[in-house]
Amino acid sequence: MSTDTPGIDPLQALRAPRDPACDVFLTGPVFLDIIFTGLDSAPVRGTESWARGMGSSPGGVANMATALARLGLRTSLAAAFGDDHYGEYCWDALEQGEGIDLSMSHTVPGWHSPVTVSMAYEGERTMVSHGHEAPAPAGTAAPTGAPAPAFPRCPPRARAAIASLAPGRSEPWVATAARNGALIFADVGWDETGRWDLDALPDLAHCEAFLPNAEEAMRYTRTDCPRAAAHALAERVPLAVVTLGAEGAYAVDGRTGAAAAVPAIEVEALDPTGAGDVFVAGFVTGTLADWPLADRLAFAGLTAALSVQEFGGSLSAPGWAEITAWWQLIRTCVSQDPAALERYAFLDDLLPTTARAWPLRRAVPTIGFRQ
Repeated sequence: MSTDTPGIDPLQALRAPRDPACDVFLTGPVFLDIIFTGLDSAPVRGTESWARGMGSSPGGVANMATALARLGLRTSLAAAFGDDHYGEYCWDALEQGEGIDLSMSHTVPGWHSPVTVSMAYEGERTMVSHGHEAPAPAGTAAPTGAPAPAFPRCPPRARAAIASLAPGRSEPWVATAARNGALIFADVGWDETGRWDLDALPDLAHCEAFLPNAEEAMRYTRTDCPRAAAHALAERVPLAVVTLGAEGAYAVDGRTGAAAAVPAIEVEALDPTGAGDVFVAGFVTGTLADWPLADRLAFAGLTAALSVQEFGGSLSAPGWAEITAWWQLIRTCVSQDPAALERYAFLDDLLPTTARAWPLRRAVPTIGFRQ
């Protein structure tokens, strides 16, 4: 179930009668994630390790969809779901629990849900996944690559869409969404070919924003500095955002040449699963709300930092109630640097004046109890 939020709509001031009903569209595989936390070290071959905590939640593209929905964006997801109990649980958790529109999704008879087991220890994670490609929906081309994609022939009209780029692969829906007015935000995975060629990412031409991590950005641009890589990428896309891990993020607006850097918020990480997805969701929210570039980066980093303090990917995504509680708490800490607090002063115009006490309890990370 979703976080109890105060009902903030970050786009309320911008909404007009003829706007798209959908704020953000995305598509991809949904996994059932099983996460073990509280491991002191990596499992040792031939031994049994006991974790102090565990959780289960929808994963894969569900991490991003949940993060967007909890930030108040009207989110539409196209995905394949197995007709097993795992698939039923993931569907209900996303549609009923998070209010995500699944009208473009479908259930595949006789196909089991992809599963990922994630083990978090020493601030890192190790994952083991299993799954098979789902049959393509009627009238679509057979998909290739990761299990269970659902490539829509005609995505809904939306303010934005999120794509995952891969070398040598073009998804027709991306160009269609861009032609229909959606701003395309894209990340990218590791290039197993070793070529690291931006020209091998054809859908990059449709992107409003490209958000690789530092290593990916430097390899694609043949640079040895993340900031230089961001400036090089800004020659190809309007917005280049390079995530720097514990050092925060750096962004360049290719239209104006403006740049912004925001350091990461130091937190004790329980599970980093899905933090990158939450960062993207925060940046998309700020962009659609037309915030200044530095505010978008700060907000994205904040939401990602809050997410790593909880179990799982989708269940760890913060909502406005948690953001409000964090902001009220942090301003009462006498040890806080006033300059650091000023970086988040834009939250004052967004958040209610009262909040529930920190920390907040979120969804129970299990497949579900019988009533």
